[in-house]
Amino acid sequence: MNAAAAMHIARGLAAGVLLIVTAAAAGQGDSYTQAIEQWRSERAARLTQPDGWLSLVGLLWLKEGRNRIGAAPDNDLVLELAGAPAHIGVFERSGPAVRFTPAPGVTVTTADDRPFGGGPLASDAHGAPTVLKAGSLRFHVIERGDALGLRVKDPDSPARRGFRGLRYFPIDREWRVAARFVAYPEPKDVPVPTVLGTVENTPSPGYVEFDRGGRTLRLDALAENPAEGLFFAFGDRSNGRDTYGGGRFLYTNGPRDGVVEMDFNKAYNPPCVFSEFATCPLPPPGNRLPVAVRAGEMGYGEH
Repeated sequence: MNAAAAMHIARGLAAGVLLIVTAAAAGQGDSYTQAIEQWRSERAARLTQPDGWLSLVGLLWLKEGRNRIGAAPDNDLVLELAGAPAHIGVFERSGPAVRFTPAPGVTVTTADDRPFGGGPLASDAHGAPTVLKAGSLRFHVIERGDALGLRVKDPDSPARRGFRGLRYFPIDREWRVAARFVAYPEPKDVPVPTVLGTVENTPSPGYVEFDRGGRTLRLDALAENPAEGLFFAFGDRSNGRDTYGGGRFLYTNGPRDGVVEMDFNKAYNPPCVFSEFATCPLPPPGNRLPVAVRAGEMGYGEH
């Protein structure tokens, strides 16, 4: 084989390698786009499932003692919902404890359709809450500070029936960033405001920093166990224009070797965008970014 033939073969091999690398890069890009589209599809499925956030139709706060509930005006907690039974039963609160007793003749079941004749209820502060069903309505107790409330859902809610889909910014790989995770020596209480006008001190294991447009940006993480993943409530300059004015949420994996992948293409709206009965956290004071994050989920409109 002469030198010219060898060079020709080498060039051919190089071109082949280039084609393989280019195809691999294209395939990698396509797989990322497909992964984001799959995430969006799963997000919509969670939102629209029968007990998803679009099914939320009521939030009723329990007073100490007996709380009669139903559609009739003589109840302590009146459900102004079409098809709600006149009298469903009594929620009795004693400090942080709640019991429920069905009204005579009313069939109440648990989430797995077992008859519920009465008894104590677990709130959402203790893992999975006790979910009760009466007709198409579903109830469970939520705990917000010292307040206890009833979250009411209905799979046939107008919001779920009228869901018109989610809007997103175009996928932007520039908003998939590797952030530095800095752990606090001890978990730090971060004051987190809520749409209820309250402030809840939430433990933060640390913060992330990343560079964008020549600026170093920082967000406090909210999580009890960073190894299991991190949660961020954040605001940015797109809020109130292209995105919800109260900010958005983002979940990430836990840090690996001090690095957290922050993929803002997976930023999404809090539940209060879709229902006035949600009790959303808002971004802590230090979690409002001085830039517009034009990635992820856009605003949904008025609920």
